[in-house]
Amino acid sequence: MTAKGNETDLMHFISKQMRMAQVYQPVMIKTLLANGGDATTEEIAKALLAYDQSQVEYYSLRTKAMVGKVLTNNGVVEPIKDGRQITGYRLTEATHTDAQRAVLQAMCDEAIGAYISKHGGAIWDHRRPDSGYVSGSIRYNVLKRAKHRCELCGGHEDKVALHVDHIIPRSKGGPDDISNFQALCMTCNTNKRDTDDTDFRGILDSYNYRGTDCIFCDLGAGRIIAENELCFAIRDAFPVTEHHTLVIPKRHVADYFDLYQSERNAIEAMLHEQRQLILEQDKTVTGFNVGINAGASAGQTVFHVHVHLIPRRDGDVVEPRGGVRGVIPTKQGY
Repeated sequence: MTAKGNETDLMHFISKQMRMAQVYQPVMIKTLLANGGDATTEEIAKALLAYDQSQVEYYSLRTKAMVGKVLTNNGVVEPIKDGRQITGYRLTEATHTDAQRAVLQAMCDEAIGAYISKHGGAIWDHRRPDSGYVSGSIRYNVLKRAKHRCELCGGHEDKVALHVDHIIPRSKGGPDDISNFQALCMTCNTNKRDTDDTDFRGILDSYNYRGTDCIFCDLGAGRIIAENELCFAIRDAFPVTEHHTLVIPKRHVADYFDLYQSERNAIEAMLHEQRQLILEQDKTVTGFNVGINAGASAGQTVFHVHVHLIPRRDGDVVEPRGGVRGVIPTKQGY
């Protein structure tokens, strides 16, 4: 490549011309540079794997669901937990000398080599194209169609690793045509299993449903103070306190318990965002009530889900003890 002042053609390409739909281009260039200008496709593939979070998630789940259970049941390891979540493992017999550790590692290498020698490449057949592996172009178009969200839980690819799933499993004769693919996150895809042919793509379309004669579906844009893909926030028209905010799903749905998980996630994110903004704007706020009226007997009058975020201040009532228990006044004290 020719130099342009202190900038080479490659520098110019990376800084000005490179258009990225994934990390593949810079990873490949970086690998070539690290190898003196050329690299095998296997070396490039290994470099890409280092950035592929879906592979990490895939094997993390299998570690916990398979090998971790086997070794735990045999008393070789014990899980490391954060609450109920398994975050790692430790050897139950961890006091080895350096020499013992070297011998044990060599024994593991021998076992790995013997197994691969016996079974060959068949141990990875589930990851090969002829076993249902999805090409990059199909994956791109399926994820684009799904707006880069899991079509079951709604998780965005920024937060979860997305897989392209056969709607009708290949084991049931499902084709490798784009019409038979949907985007699912690792968790939803694992829970679905390969015998389930449920098509979840309609969930995304349902997000566009709006009710008739609904004040929140017909709300003027001028009242909206913030929004994300699935919900928006407004100030309550009859505020209990200053900055009383409502967080509302865009889809018309009456009952909180009928929301999709993705909508709950979006509402939760919006509540956190609005809470932080209120705290920054008003230093007198020292607490919040968060409430949902689900059903007429619980006080719901507008049958489109809305979550109340009510700022509280020291001294705004004589006795705040009990908080939301005050929905039945005689039960607030305890």
